[in-house]
Amino acid sequence: VQLQESGGGSVQSGGSLKLSCAASGDTRCMAWFRQAPGKEREVVADMRMDGSSTYTDSVKGRFTISRGPGILYLQMNSLKPEDTAMYYCAADRRPSCLTSYDYNFWGQGTQVTVSS
Repeated sequence: VQLQESGGGSVQSGGSLKLSCAASGDTRCMAWFRQAPGKEREVVADMRMDGSSTYTDSVKGRFTISRGPGILYLQMNSLKPEDTAMYYCAADRRPSCLTSYDYNFWGQGTQVTVSS
């Protein structure tokens, strides 16, 4: 499985971006992670095979994860400077992934920078 992210960029606080992750091969659980300089990687949102999803508290109400055949999206609205990070798409063939260690496939990342 190969994953390719796109859609990152630089925006001002309050702006929006939509990230995309094109996936080749069979993927079931999928997620968006992010890592800011000097910080640990964290899960932003994940989506299971049954369509259910979860979000980290800091993005609830602002970000929306969705997926179509072979693609995963992350709509990011009301962006804040603290959302600045490298965003990674992750996937696995399991129907549900509980931790980052469950994801065996990772993209190269796309940078999101939010200025105040």
